[in-house]
Amino acid sequence: MNRWTEIKTAYQVARSGTISAAAEALGVHRATVLRHIDLLEKEFGEKLFQRNARGYVPTEAGLDLMRVAQATDEQFSQLLGRTRGRSAELSGEFIVTSLSMVAPALLPALKQFQENHPKITVRYLTSDKLFKLEYGEAHIAVRTGPKPDQPDNVVQPFLTHRIGMFAHKDYVAKYGIPADETEFSKHAFIGLDDQNSKPAFHHWMLKHVPAENVVFRYNDSLVGLQAVLNGVGIAFMLTHQASSYPDLVQVFESKPDWDIEHWLVTHGSLHRSPKVQAFLAILKAGNTAPA
Repeated sequence: MNRWTEIKTAYQVARSGTISAAAEALGVHRATVLRHIDLLEKEFGEKLFQRNARGYVPTEAGLDLMRVAQATDEQFSQLLGRTRGRSAELSGEFIVTSLSMVAPALLPALKQFQENHPKITVRYLTSDKLFKLEYGEAHIAVRTGPKPDQPDNVVQPFLTHRIGMFAHKDYVAKYGIPADETEFSKHAFIGLDDQNSKPAFHHWMLKHVPAENVVFRYNDSLVGLQAVLNGVGIAFMLTHQASSYPDLVQVFESKPDWDIEHWLVTHGSLHRSPKVQAFLAILKAGNTAPA
């Protein structure tokens, strides 16, 4: 069967819902779209769409065809992403993604990488979205939390963040330091607003700090930092970040269970590409990541 053009057209109709919208998306005339659908329906001997007040709705046969078309479209997207990664030798875009807390560790390497290869444009996307490496959405992702286990990815340890409990010296002067967990009920705490947050320290806090003592919640780390600096209460912080503020005091011993692990993740099809290997070499030279 040699109907890939017509299948692509039908797939667009199913996604768009109308002939006009599909024609506009494909850059063809409405008559072309109708002709392609008619050819497919003759080929299959069944109706692929039913027309109603909302537009064109796939029939059962149409849905079967759409599933095949979607799988084919995704495979072509994967191929395109892999090809771009292999063929764009140290030029074009280089896409890295991570949570914002990882930026201080990555930015020196990204700066060096761009200086070494001035034809490359670095796109550093900080987001909790899991970019699809298999579709070429990013060359390297730094994933935070448990070690990723996707079988097609290459995963390497990158960075461990130590977490501690800190308060401003003015808060300590006024309320003191808790001697142990039994004194948490005498103190004010700053915590994450999302009760389903994954960090281990957050779950430890839910277990050991009375809910009524968490007097300030935030969903932006900069807001949380400012709350600590203004003496609102005790908060979990990255120890290296807290060390930048001489007025902050560590009020409770760090626990290994609070540590946050970060992992370098690349898709197997791009791991050996020139861009990825050049960047990993810079990380290795800086003793911040393996090869």
